[in-house]
Amino acid sequence: MEGTTNELPQSLSRARLATNLGGKVVEWPLALRFIKGAIHGAIILPVLLHAAFAALIVALDHNVQDLGLPASIIPSLSIVVGLMLVFRNQTSYNRFWDGRNHLTVIITSVRNLTRSFLANSHRAPPSDLIETERIVRILIAILYATKNHLRASWGADIIPGTAINPSTGNASFTPEYGDLLPKGLYGCDDQGLGLVLQLTFFVEQYIKRGYDQGWYHAPQASQMQVQLNGLVDAYGRMETIRLTPIPIAHLYGPLAHCVPLRIQKKNGNLGANMHRFHRIHQKQVLALFGCVLPFALVDQIDYWAIPVVSLVMFTLYGIDGIGSQLEDPFGYDKNDIQMDFIVDDIRAEISVLLEEWKRAGEYGYEMFVGKWQGAGGAGAGGDDIAHANGVR
Repeated sequence: MEGTTNELPQSLSRARLATNLGGKVVEWPLALRFIKGAIHGAIILPVLLHAAFAALIVALDHNVQDLGLPASIIPSLSIVVGLMLVFRNQTSYNRFWDGRNHLTVIITSVRNLTRSFLANSHRAPPSDLIETERIVRILIAILYATKNHLRASWGADIIPGTAINPSTGNASFTPEYGDLLPKGLYGCDDQGLGLVLQLTFFVEQYIKRGYDQGWYHAPQASQMQVQLNGLVDAYGRMETIRLTPIPIAHLYGPLAHCVPLRIQKKNGNLGANMHRFHRIHQKQVLALFGCVLPFALVDQIDYWAIPVVSLVMFTLYGIDGIGSQLEDPFGYDKNDIQMDFIVDDIRAEISVLLEEWKRAGEYGYEMFVGKWQGAGGAGAGGDDIAHANGVR
């Protein structure tokens, strides 16, 4: 035996998880980052406006009349602003963290079901092995369907592997999971049924069929059912995070990505006109605080009020902007959950399991034992390994 493991594809190096999820070396210190992964682009305009307003107040104070206010008003206003931002960011981060944990539950369920299906498939007749592979691919498709559903990229009716663009309402091809869906599948998103729930019916039918035919006993079937129910439960909780907005006292404006597909179709280009959150109370409080601040500082620090106001508002708007991004953790922003990397990583992992299972079944080996390259390679002389480990 030349080795105990198979050659992994180049895309599946041992460091793939660390590489995909941020394990690379950072070239610049975080304190010097102003573009990639930073919030500065979203807050630069209000910060500049407050700086300009502070400059105006300083100029009027010098050339027109005294505009200074007692500095004692700042502490009371600071407490209000601080409490508001702490509450907002804590709520937003809870949504982010809960979303990541629920995604982990779905991934764990897919892993457990894949392992159970492949490990117990030796009891199934050869004609049903194709069905086992089909169900494993459906499990992978559930991960992609979950990601796309949370991003409002719903599947297009009848056309596997396509999705609806939430901004335009038009179908676009998404090759990432089109080959994983059952042939002839038609979507029901326009009727209100998500693709994730639709695909779980295939999995449950497979579990029922395997139990009826004796592929696994009742406790095993029960545990598989628990895993599937846990997957659906986590999917529903992620959907709750996605569809539940911050109360209207804090947010205003329609939530385009939360509008069902049938409503978007009915209203044409509705999503393109409703794609942003408009925070009312938080923005108003921050703006008022930034406008009062130069009046309280101009008498004490004179022209220094301009950079001080800019620095304070840069900090406050930055904290508010971070909370805004974390409210919906399933999007495409740099600070959102890296769902593309995570789902692709799990797909690669399950694909290795599936290929190993197919090779083991073809040559009569145990999975992950021995190394072969096909009929003419190490597998051709592997009869001793097959007999030593038992032919399936």
